[in-house]
Amino acid sequence: MTKRVLIAADVDPSLINRLKADPRFEVRIDIAADEDMLTASAGFAEVLITRAHNRVTARVIAAAPDLQLIAQGTSGVDNIDQDAARARNIALISLPGENANAVAEFVIGQMIALTRTIPFYHRSMVERQWLRNDCANRSELRSYRLGIVGLGRVGSRVAALASTFGVDIQAYDPYLTPEVCRHRGATKIEGFPDLLRTSDIVSFHVPLTRETRGMLGFDEMQFLRKGAMVINASRGEVTDIDSLLKGLESGHLGGVALDVYENEPPDRRWPDTPGLILTPHIAGCSRESKQSIGETLYRKICEFYGFAPAGN
Repeated sequence: MTKRVLIAADVDPSLINRLKADPRFEVRIDIAADEDMLTASAGFAEVLITRAHNRVTARVIAAAPDLQLIAQGTSGVDNIDQDAARARNIALISLPGENANAVAEFVIGQMIALTRTIPFYHRSMVERQWLRNDCANRSELRSYRLGIVGLGRVGSRVAALASTFGVDIQAYDPYLTPEVCRHRGATKIEGFPDLLRTSDIVSFHVPLTRETRGMLGFDEMQFLRKGAMVINASRGEVTDIDSLLKGLESGHLGGVALDVYENEPPDRRWPDTPGLILTPHIAGCSRESKQSIGETLYRKICEFYGFAPAGN
């Protein structure tokens, strides 16, 4: 008996091709930009393939009476109403760490862009200025101490890449021992405020949970040293954007790089300042990671139903 698969998000062609070539699956592609669109098409699904931007609410789940499996090609699953899924015995597949290298490389790029003020120089060139007189005042990464919040798959990969630049690395992760942190390339800091006090760059790599929501707000910002830089490529709700922007405007922060936002796309005006780097949730998106996610999702969907992957 074939399983009906609804693909509601942009996925790698390899996943689509493998599912369509497999007679055990009937595939429908209906990219859902919002909850209403997903609700309208969910009734087809026994298997629902999503990404982080899909809001799989209780309403969506109620509209899918035959739904058996939600397969999400990301590590975080905070966009899914897990209580509603559990109440229906709907299984959930996610892929923690599948795009860890892509995110980590992206974060290293943001670190270099912030510390060498590349956006500032880009703007000056666009404005036909040649402002290189103070370039020797910018420091190499080895002069900075990086504070990683969350030393899981992504955080530890950031640590590994940053270490090649000679960066001093420390981490706050209450779920890991000092020995594990050391094995993953970082010195464990016991308290979050202590990490903020002693880091030049703070990079967030945590899932969105009750503990991490609003983790860096106005009060916590006061622990950061003047000139500190903040990078968030985890979840938008982890840091308070208004507080970050105020810190940047006041000169307390030396730079802010954001790839994630509480509402995506964010509906707000942004200050025109070279200390701010904004990207549209692309840290984990690369040709390699997308293909790897597609192949892994296909394999895990087959495993869920006890199928041998076709072509293997």
